[in-house]
Amino acid sequence: MLDLYYAKEIIIYGVIASATSFFITLFGTAKMIELLTAKGEVVQDYHKPHKPTIPRPAGPALVAGIVVAEILLFLLTWKVRVIAILLTAVISFFIGFVDDKKVLPGWFKPVTLVIAAIPLIVLGAHESHLNLEFGRVAIPLLYIPLILVIIPIAGNTINSIDVLNGVASGFVIIAMIPLLASIAVFGSNEVFIAALPLFFGTIALYKYHKFPSKIFPGDSGTLLMGAMYGAIAIAGNSEIIGVIAILPAVMNSFLFLASVKKIVEHRKVKSRPIVLIDDFKLAASKEKNAPSTLVRLLLVDGPLSEKDVGYRIFKLATFSSCLAFISIIVQYYFLI
Repeated sequence: MLDLYYAKEIIIYGVIASATSFFITLFGTAKMIELLTAKGEVVQDYHKPHKPTIPRPAGPALVAGIVVAEILLFLLTWKVRVIAILLTAVISFFIGFVDDKKVLPGWFKPVTLVIAAIPLIVLGAHESHLNLEFGRVAIPLLYIPLILVIIPIAGNTINSIDVLNGVASGFVIIAMIPLLASIAVFGSNEVFIAALPLFFGTIALYKYHKFPSKIFPGDSGTLLMGAMYGAIAIAGNSEIIGVIAILPAVMNSFLFLASVKKIVEHRKVKSRPIVLIDDFKLAASKEKNAPSTLVRLLLVDGPLSEKDVGYRIFKLATFSSCLAFISIIVQYYFLI
């Protein structure tokens, strides 16, 4: 639990980290929009009339804000967990950046994200037990391979939900709220403040990613957000809370994998799960070979606008976050 004796230092360091990540990401994203547009590094927004071109990726701006903020935190605290979280974030960013530049096989991201988990293990930024609803369960030997699984899943889960304007960044912002609360209860000072750059950096990114998007995060942005989210949950002894908070995104990944029955790059899927109809609303595809996704499920009752679908996903994220808060209370009851 956070030590109240160091509350003043936590507030000061937290403000420094939050402001640094927020403003660097905010101004960096605006600059990326100009640079990417000038270089012609744009993609079509297929869910809009006339399919406008949108610059991509915003990942470099987000990682810049996070890197500077985490380095400052390390210089202030000299805590190794800060560096472990930072290294996981940076490695996942570079993996996504490679995928932004070239469409790679479906196995590339989940397999290479195992590398991003290694700093957490080597630097010992984890515990040897899980906080479950009924108490703590020690799994010292099982925990290391579990970390190697969690980071790829977290990264790809957020990556797979990046299908509509603002959804990935908005979803992470909502999920981070109960995760921060859980770390405040079950984690440590350094992990709590190390989580703030992701939270406030993503808020800055959301300003430009929200509907209608001025820029897309790209794989470099979504893998960074997802893998760093997973790293924070691990280092903050809040893995179960972290999973509960992103359940809608986990369900989306499960639906997709269950329907296509193999790991495949989304951009290589020929049959689309949703279609754009004449009034520019989204509708569930009627093709039998189209993969199942969360968005397709939300459109079963009828067409919706892209903005309405996004809001429904945010409602699901809010509901999952409420469940995560309930789990925090239950876990705390069993642990005291």
